[in-house]
Amino acid sequence: MAQGRWEGYRRVWLRLTGVRVTRHSWAMTSAPMLTTDRLILRPHRVEDYAACRALWADPDVVRFIGGAALDAQAVWFRILRYAGMWALLGYGMWAIEDRANGELLGEAGLLSAARGLAELDGVPEAGWVLGPAAWGRGIATEAMAAIFAWTDAHLAAPSIRCIIAPDNSGSIKVAEKLGFAALGDVDFHGAPTRVFDRPSQG
Repeated sequence: MAQGRWEGYRRVWLRLTGVRVTRHSWAMTSAPMLTTDRLILRPHRVEDYAACRALWADPDVVRFIGGAALDAQAVWFRILRYAGMWALLGYGMWAIEDRANGELLGEAGLLSAARGLAELDGVPEAGWVLGPAAWGRGIATEAMAAIFAWTDAHLAAPSIRCIIAPDNSGSIKVAEKLGFAALGDVDFHGAPTRVFDRPSQG
């Protein structure tokens, strides 16, 4: 991309979102491959559709994420949306794959969801979701730590925030391990929701 065009895009995006992106991250068209001792973090693929259907249909998974299972179309659109976030924003979600057996364990990363919450304006939102087989094993913390190592180097946002249901003690523990601190509770779609903030460390 020509330098002048890049600077124009960067200024527009900063004005709209408050998020500064590096030239490297803006050029990303899909999630970069990241690895940890146990995990491969990679872009979503069409072949992940069946596993994502099962993930988002599990009542235990969606209990604190709206409470309703996603139908086939919603899951398909979600996968497409993940690809679009990388192409348009330079950041997004990763699929979490077990290095030992290739199983899709869940997904994690950053998103821009336009939720209408002032507390999320101008900052990327972190999110993670795992199937029950991956719970209690430190998978979410391991995945998000690798993701933050990448985002701290490539995304110049003032901070990263996340929202968690106050009763979701498991995700709150993950957030605290990752350096998030609670800002307070807000009403989101008629339910109390806790907002957490993690200052950027890049």
